[in-house]
Amino acid sequence: MSEHTYRLAVIVASTREGRFAPVIANWFTRQAETRAHVDLDVIDLAEIRPYELRHGSEEYVSFAKRVEEADAFVVITPEYNHSFPAPLKHAIDLLFPQWQAKPVGFVSYGGISGGLRAVEQLRLVFAELHATTVRETVSFALAGNLFDDEGRLHDPAPAEKAAGALLRQLEWWALALREARTARPYGG
Repeated sequence: MSEHTYRLAVIVASTREGRFAPVIANWFTRQAETRAHVDLDVIDLAEIRPYELRHGSEEYVSFAKRVEEADAFVVITPEYNHSFPAPLKHAIDLLFPQWQAKPVGFVSYGGISGGLRAVEQLRLVFAELHATTVRETVSFALAGNLFDDEGRLHDPAPAEKAAGALLRQLEWWALALREARTARPYGG
């Protein structure tokens, strides 16, 4: 990996049957793949099944390693009852030092608020983990109405612009914080 390339872990938070998350995740990963310096790792919590992870198990160690190796994160989250999904909270709480001194961005979706209430709560959670959340977000209000049957946005320009801004901020923070962690390990 070059000094300008960073590992971006995209965490897909919804685990519900019939979830819309894969549409959003596929759209966002296509956006991220257009960036020259991004090495993507998609962590789908429906596959990880955080409630089944037992400390020290092979699956737990694998999950912890993927989070540890990431330089930055994008959490793709729906909004459920003005908050984020419980499996996401459980996955976050399984680890601590692996999140520290790394940037986190958000892509949210939901009803009229576009998932932004879930994002606001996640900012508080990640602050406790000594992670840095970036300001720019991508938000899809009434997301099911915005995409066609092939997972393409009817009007892609606004979301692509927002994704570009988010990815630019994440790249800056990912490289700056990795350099800082290398020069002086974080001891928060």
